[in-house]
Amino acid sequence: MITAVELGLIYAVMALGVYLTFRILNFPDLTIDGSFTTGASVAAIMIVNGVSPLLSTVAAFAAGLIAGIITGLLHTKGKIDGLLAGILTMIALYSINLRIMDGSANIPLLREDTLITPLRENDWLGSWQSILIFAVVALLVKFFLDWFLHTDLGLSMQATGDNQEMIRSFGVSTDRMKILGLALSNGFVALCGALIAQYQGFSDISMGIGLILVGLASVILGQAIFGARLIMISTLAVILGSILYRIVIFGALEVGLNPSDMKLISALLVVVALVMPQWKFIKRLQGLTTLKKLSTSAKARGSYVGS
Repeated sequence: MITAVELGLIYAVMALGVYLTFRILNFPDLTIDGSFTTGASVAAIMIVNGVSPLLSTVAAFAAGLIAGIITGLLHTKGKIDGLLAGILTMIALYSINLRIMDGSANIPLLREDTLITPLRENDWLGSWQSILIFAVVALLVKFFLDWFLHTDLGLSMQATGDNQEMIRSFGVSTDRMKILGLALSNGFVALCGALIAQYQGFSDISMGIGLILVGLASVILGQAIFGARLIMISTLAVILGSILYRIVIFGALEVGLNPSDMKLISALLVVVALVMPQWKFIKRLQGLTTLKKLSTSAKARGSYVGS
């Protein structure tokens, strides 16, 4: 169970990147399947060649930024549909990732010093200490997104996802907002890839396949259960959704399902999260919450008038 929470917190960094494109920009970005492996590949090859693990992780983040910029340019300047632009970048990244990994499909890191090595040497992996450390990493990304999305630039990005024509009439370049959002999103995804490669002790060319489904499951599941009224609540819901997703996967393995069934379980989780808001008892809960808020507001207005 603790391992599931650890993985949920690390993958929350990737889920927050998916949240940025899927919820804020309303952009179907499939670059993620490739940029995740790009981050892992860059970090692994640099660590194997003696570069500092911290610098390698920063370089992985930068590689993700570039991948996102390429997708953004294909869509905005090349006038290619967003879905197709992401698929094209993802396919291209498969070959690029193999070149980054010097033609090898797998790079082991078990005998190399990584960011996870101090945790492993102190027997902190699989303990509350590691959960605390990974939680700090996920919360740092969350607080950055909360801050960024409330700046003028972030508000313009939100408006780009909501109504492009409206924000364009105010002189904002929606193309730049999309490129910036895609770059940041894939930067976080690549950062997560670098952390996962160091956590599991290897980078593999196929480790990003189907990852978009994991990201969507975390975002949709988290927001369906924990809400999405405010940015700060939405980002927290994404982190909790990522942890919940890993716990569900852990439970599925515990009851005897095969690891090959995990993609099916991910798809079912997304379906449940999408259908959940339509369930009657969920609607009743939402209705009760609304009534409670109206009652509280009425009492507040009454006390204000009475004073």
